[in-house]
Amino acid sequence: MRARLTVLVLLASVPYAAGCYVSQEDERTLGAEEAAQIDSSLPQIHDSLITAYVTALGKSMASKTSRADLDWRFAVVDSRQVNAFALPGGFIYVNRGAIEQADRMDQLAGIMGHEIGHVVRRHSVKQLEQREGGRAALVLLCTMTSACSSLGGRVAIAVGANAAAAHYSQKDEAQADSEGVLNTLHAGIDPEGLPSFFQKLLNSQKTQPTMVDAFFSTHPTDQSRIDATRAQIGEMHLDPKKAMLQDSPEFHAIQARLRALPPPPKDEQQNNP
Repeated sequence: MRARLTVLVLLASVPYAAGCYVSQEDERTLGAEEAAQIDSSLPQIHDSLITAYVTALGKSMASKTSRADLDWRFAVVDSRQVNAFALPGGFIYVNRGAIEQADRMDQLAGIMGHEIGHVVRRHSVKQLEQREGGRAALVLLCTMTSACSSLGGRVAIAVGANAAAAHYSQKDEAQADSEGVLNTLHAGIDPEGLPSFFQKLLNSQKTQPTMVDAFFSTHPTDQSRIDATRAQIGEMHLDPKKAMLQDSPEFHAIQARLRALPPPPKDEQQNNP
């Protein structure tokens, strides 16, 4: 009875909390909870070679960030819509369509580097801390204790899902773009891949809108965003004599392997974030 009273007191105090600091350990726990839900609801590619390639590419960038100590995890969603998204704590998901539609390896690296940038800057976590206030405390309470199971259960899932799927602000997106440029560069990959992929998708919006609608709903993109990313690259005054990786036979082999797989499930568009 005493334990139950303690839980009720904690829950009663949550709505009045002015804010809630989410530690790195808490962040990982929240991300793992969200990842478990996504893994059970979204179709994924379980080909070992494809997963290994995407993981190696992602870790080549993530390992050189200020959050290299995170237990980064990369997965491929079986959807032909072009998109990618990040969860707190280092969980990165890339849609099959993003890999299939990239012209070069550096384009895929660019969009993955962008999502890694969201995690490095803790954007989704800061939304919980700054905008959700007491809700963040409720998410942590439900996630790390059995409190919510006795109160009807799915509260944390609803709140957590809203936080993870929240649209980033224009400032957050610009910061993730900047991080994406740096992440690719530090891995020896041409940073031009990010703006060139944005440009490709912007052009595709006119001819194949359904393929890129999901991307633009979560990554609003126009020519000014592309120009800003290229301006950042230009200000770096990179040595043209220093070769950076733009493409590789391995990337195109993975593309071919992916395209040879059965088509995604029919309900992919309904399930895709």
